[in-house]
Amino acid sequence: MCWVAVDRGLRLADKRAFPADRARWYRTKDKIYEEVMERGWNSGLQSFLQSYGSDTFDASTLILPLVFFISPTDPRMLGTIDAINRSPAVGGLVSNSLVHRYDTGKTADGLTGEEGTFNMCTFWLVEALTRAGRFDRTRLNEARLMFEKMLSYANHLGLYAEETGPTGEALGNFPQAFTHLALISAAFNLDRALGSREASGG
Repeated sequence: MCWVAVDRGLRLADKRAFPADRARWYRTKDKIYEEVMERGWNSGLQSFLQSYGSDTFDASTLILPLVFFISPTDPRMLGTIDAINRSPAVGGLVSNSLVHRYDTGKTADGLTGEEGTFNMCTFWLVEALTRAGRFDRTRLNEARLMFEKMLSYANHLGLYAEETGPTGEALGNFPQAFTHLALISAAFNLDRALGSREASGG
């Protein structure tokens, strides 16, 4: 997100002709990018991980292509999607199409009790699969199925909580604004990708 802040600052400065030390900002942006690509990527696990030097997956890495840090079809991003999109029983973070933020057994987050799956993270995975699926119909179909399953967890008003519990109950903040922002973004991109496929006869 430090990279995002500098990148968006540059875009805003260019769009609005604001004064900015562009050379310095570009150097900073490139330095952050290079560090994340070098230290955030684990070649053994073929995934970006929760922190430098860790061996723990984290669903927050799914936003890398959503904020344009990396191409959604870059092999490193595809590896990250595939690593996360497996059952926790085999090291992944996805249970019945619902995404855990991270493995609570491996992450000392200072919180007691069990976490549910994070609805925002599920919509992040839908959008990451959608973006990767522009050239891979299998991933696009998986995104669509996951999105449709996720719709069944909304309440009668179409609203979502922060998390979904093991028996489908709403947990945490309700309604959760971040969840709905992720829903809108995933729905918009999925609709656009499916529409372009149908228009091209794919």
